[in-house]
Amino acid sequence: MNADHPAGVVTDVRCRLFEAPTEGAGVRYANPLRGWDAARDERSFAFPRWLVVEVETSTGIVGIGDAALAADLVPPIVETRLAPLIRGRAVAEIQETWQLMYRATMAWGRKGLGMVAISAVDLALWDALGKALAAPVHDLLGGRRAETIRVYASRLYGSDSLDDLAAEAQRYVDEGFTAFKQRFLWGPPDGRRGMRANVDLVRTVREVVGDDADLMADAYMGWNLDYARAMVRLLEPYDLRWLEEALIPDDLDGYAALTRESPIPIAHGEHEFTLAGFAEIARRGAARVLQFDTNRVGGITQAVKVCALAEAFGLEVVPHAGQAHNYHVVASQPACPMAEYFPPHAIEVGNELPHWLFAGEPLAEGGRVRLNGKPGLGIEVQPRSPVREITR
Repeated sequence: MNADHPAGVVTDVRCRLFEAPTEGAGVRYANPLRGWDAARDERSFAFPRWLVVEVETSTGIVGIGDAALAADLVPPIVETRLAPLIRGRAVAEIQETWQLMYRATMAWGRKGLGMVAISAVDLALWDALGKALAAPVHDLLGGRRAETIRVYASRLYGSDSLDDLAAEAQRYVDEGFTAFKQRFLWGPPDGRRGMRANVDLVRTVREVVGDDADLMADAYMGWNLDYARAMVRLLEPYDLRWLEEALIPDDLDGYAALTRESPIPIAHGEHEFTLAGFAEIARRGAARVLQFDTNRVGGITQAVKVCALAEAFGLEVVPHAGQAHNYHVVASQPACPMAEYFPPHAIEVGNELPHWLFAGEPLAEGGRVRLNGKPGLGIEVQPRSPVREITR
């Protein structure tokens, strides 16, 4: 164990929980519950709470990691299962530490909350290492490929008012974005009427953004294979760059069939975990675009391995959500053509919350973001209203 490394050893691991009231009472979109039963118009797929994991080192550095997926359930895993494993370990031995956390929690932690906890700790270790070496994380991953990263405006939720949807799309065009992602609202229980309404949503946005823009659409696990097959035929004229999360993540057979048959590239992986999970997607030909979130997939340690896998299979990687940790991966990895970006006009579903939680979180200008070049991930915890820390 290299305790003499300038990054030192881990001396403490802390969890801090933050929350903000979301303004998304009227935000609806396709989801697994609504796709199962239209009467269950659930709006629980939001992230009003955010976890920050701080890893303190013997050199006085504090590395920052975070998690949004069921953030209030993750702290006990970090504090009771992971922290005892990594205290006293050299910060620089990130690969070894990842394996230790993974194997010690394998019986219950390979996917879901266990891997979210591991991801948050892993991010904090990379941040601490970058700070110790006075280098941004993207330089530790091979170097920044360009000065800025192209991002797509990610919002455009299903609306009963097509005029409102068009006005929102025009706002993003005026802000300089050239890529956009919208959400569907209707699914199998809504029948053919819902199919036509979904097509109306896409047609409305395409007419605003123009034929030269990249347009993507997200079903958020709210469809089934037969419904998706019918929808891709109806959506083909609108030249979508990808159709996202059409099926539940466990239906890899369905994803493989849809990927083979669809004229629209199929994307998913937001709810998949680790290199092993994405290797199965790649082997089965179950997607053309992989969409891990770095703070779910297993941290940066796993994210870069999934990117290498994608290169080998000729796939693209466009991580879910924005945030600095995803941008450092996108900036450094050849498989990543662009990144997602949630415009911080309001905290609606929670993915916008990091703009109010972290200083240094990049803001888009002209449809691109620029990383600040500071050591580590380049962010610090500086919450501002309406985000507040929860006493635990």
